[in-house]
Amino acid sequence: MIARYKLLIADDHPLVREAMARVIREAYSDAEVIEVEDFDEALAYAQQDPDLDLILLDLNMPGMNGLTGLLHLRNEQPTIPVVIVSAEEDKQIILQAVSCGAAGFITKSLPRDQMRHAIAQVLEGNIFLPADAMRAPDSIRKRRHQDQGFTAEQLRLLTRKQLQVLEHMTRGESNKMIAYHLNIAETTVKAHVSAILRKLGVTSRVQAILSANDIDFSQFLNR
Repeated sequence: MIARYKLLIADDHPLVREAMARVIREAYSDAEVIEVEDFDEALAYAQQDPDLDLILLDLNMPGMNGLTGLLHLRNEQPTIPVVIVSAEEDKQIILQAVSCGAAGFITKSLPRDQMRHAIAQVLEGNIFLPADAMRAPDSIRKRRHQDQGFTAEQLRLLTRKQLQVLEHMTRGESNKMIAYHLNIAETTVKAHVSAILRKLGVTSRVQAILSANDIDFSQFLNR
């Protein structure tokens, strides 16, 4: 028998908790959903039950102190994936959350089907970033190369297909979504991601996204 998922929702708004719980049960009818209303309760529950499959953590609820709460929770229970849930849609805050250890970021404006997809992605061991929020305006994307995390020389090490994969990664897309958009196999995407990390000298997908999120890819794809 397959073990059912156990998820913790931490949010100070009852209606938000109710909506999130409904989304979870639509996808996983036998899931155990625990609800708490502040950070201290979330931390206490995580400490007493390290077998939680996922924590959905409101960024602005009492006790969070911004991303400080996330760092504290990750330090106490590093094996439990944590997804930040917030009305905030600022790209830099999203990236900061991921760099602080979040396995994903769900904006409260996200449609229900995309919320289900986001939760499924994280439960499968992936990182979820909202694609719309990850698309930077042209004024931000067209920075000079010396202001980017990767140099032009590093980026020229990548093949055209690898550049395309990296561009889709910065949009918050999963390997499955990238495979669909580029019309290639998901296993091929995984191979490209491994090659990208190796060539750019980073050890994780998050590092690659953080360093590449402001690149104007058209300058390299049109070479």
